[in-house]
Amino acid sequence: MMHLPPDTDVLVVAACWQEAPDAEDVILRAITAAAAMVDDDTADAELAVMLTDDTGIRTLNNNWRHIDKPTNVLSFPALQPEGAPRPGDAPRMLGDIAIAYQTTRREADDEGKPFDHHLSHLAVHGFLHLIGYDHETDAEADAMEDLERRILSRLGIPDPYDDAAADPERADRHA
Repeated sequence: MMHLPPDTDVLVVAACWQEAPDAEDVILRAITAAAAMVDDDTADAELAVMLTDDTGIRTLNNNWRHIDKPTNVLSFPALQPEGAPRPGDAPRMLGDIAIAYQTTRREADDEGKPFDHHLSHLAVHGFLHLIGYDHETDAEADAMEDLERRILSRLGIPDPYDDAAADPERADRHA
């Protein structure tokens, strides 16, 4: 069953994203592909993607995870109301995703990947966190990574974990 994507707002809050003028389109395409392949129907939902820089994401990472360093992507799932939705309720909020330009650019360059491919992967990864996927255990990580591979394959993007086994630093799970 194919599901429609959530209503997604992309907010550019750091000037460095001018270096990636297609970022919003890349993100919307990735989230649309992800929504089409998951069991959670997100057509009635909303999410926001904030395109920030390393300074901004470092602050978020420190404030929310107590890790004082930048990272590539952070996801902040929204608390869901209890009970079934009622007519007139506001749209369901999935949450927020933050992506840092410099870290994303550096990782793409270091791994020899097109920037748009890596950005797509991070958008998919963040979206999956918002709908309940995680990688706290090996089984969860395997399931999440398998789904990421299948979604990205539909976008014509090669397996982002293909050479992770050869480099333990790359095997480090995304936030």
